[in-house]
Order: sequence, then C-alpha cells, then structure tokens
Amino acid sequence: MASWFDQKYMEVFDGTLNGLGHRRATDPAFSIGDAENQLAHLYVLDGNDWLGRGLLGDLISEATIAAYELFIEEWRTEKGGNDACRD
Repeated sequence: MASWFDQKYMEVFDGTLNGLGHRRATDPAFSIGDAENQLAHLYVLDGNDWLGRGLLGDLISEATIAAYELFIEEWRTEKGGNDACRD
C-alpha cells in the first residue's frame, strides 16, 4: 500500500505529464523551448523557498519538475535524441 505521499506525488506527476502531452497535441505553437523555459522557471521557484512550502509544497514542486524533465527528455529522444534539437 502506497503512502499518501507516494499517491500525491504520482497524482501531481501524472497530471502534469498529461497536461503537457495535451498541450503539445493541441497547441501547434508549443515547443521544446517553451517547456524548457517553464522548467527553468520551476527550478527558480523551487529554490525560492524563503517562506517555507512545507512537505506538501516540496512534494508538488518535485513531482512537477520531474514530469517536465521526463516530458522534455522523451520529446528530445523522439526528435532525434540530441540536446541540439530545440524548437
């Protein structure tokens, strides 16, 4: 039996990944570069924890970042597998 922590992580991770996939499928202007820029913003937000997010906030941040990283990596692999392949 998975803990609430694991369940919430997977809920956020899967929801983020599904949302990114939907955006890619429906928004022709959405590019790998757009996803990378959003990921860079998420990294900044993750580092700006001066108010203290708490355990749940940290979990949401980690799951969201992990989903973006996987999405971008899979998209790059699909397009040829190199970092030079940026839209």
